[in-house]
Amino acid sequence: MSTKAEQLSWGSLVLRRVKDYHMLVKFRLTLTVVFSSVVAFAIAADVLHWGAVAILAAGGFLVTGAANTLNQVLEKDYDRLMKRTADRPLAAGRMTVSEAVMFAGLQSLFGITFLAMFNPWAAFFGTFSLVLYAFLYTPLKRISPVAVFVGAIPGALPTLIGCVAAQGTLTPLALILFTLQFLWQFPHFWSIGWLGFEDYRKAGYQLVPAKEGKPDRSIALQSFVFALCLVPVGLFPYWMGVTGAISAGIVVVLSLAYAGFSWNFYRKTDRKSALMLMFFSFLYIPVSLLAFFADKI
Repeated sequence: MSTKAEQLSWGSLVLRRVKDYHMLVKFRLTLTVVFSSVVAFAIAADVLHWGAVAILAAGGFLVTGAANTLNQVLEKDYDRLMKRTADRPLAAGRMTVSEAVMFAGLQSLFGITFLAMFNPWAAFFGTFSLVLYAFLYTPLKRISPVAVFVGAIPGALPTLIGCVAAQGTLTPLALILFTLQFLWQFPHFWSIGWLGFEDYRKAGYQLVPAKEGKPDRSIALQSFVFALCLVPVGLFPYWMGVTGAISAGIVVVLSLAYAGFSWNFYRKTDRKSALMLMFFSFLYIPVSLLAFFADKI
């Protein structure tokens, strides 16, 4: 019989392993991706079937988890150099590369299979998102800030995948929700990039444009421009007759507020203004998508 101390030791090991896989798939980030896809599916669907929602959520979670896992495989040596990523399982040496790659492969296989249960479009965009994020965006991060624009594509694909899963083809609604999430990412990321500039540079990432050793102020102006572009995009679902005037008004107000926070960031370019923009960005997408869905009902 095992002693109580051995049982506690095994329990601790299992808990540590669960936490490592939790970190590997970036659980909370992956859940936000699934949320965007599921709400977009609900907006686009004529009739909402919970079985279909569960399959979409599982497929989206697994594909996103695979992309995040491969990202950490490719960046394990650089993750060790940044305080916020040094404790990741691969960077800390608690997990082997072969184990992580096997895990990513299984997630990819089952995730894309789940998406293929809807239609080829959903499977294609799921695969495209995975490949683009892991094998183009990830290496580009160490070369040029253009990586942010490339990374915004897979970052916006969850809403498009949700729409094509519901509608069976690439529709104007899918492109509109994709554009909304694509544009949203620039103020979101530039505020985060400004706050984490020193950490990124320490690890050799070239994500944030720099001028004289400091983040280039142009990223704040870009944030303002992209946020303003969200105003007309937020009106398109109403003009198409998919949702009503109330959600259009909510999204326009949110977009103007987002532009206001971005302008404040451009005017001050300090830690407080970057934090304010970052925290508001966390609210923008979920509130906008839920407003579209609620107004449809």
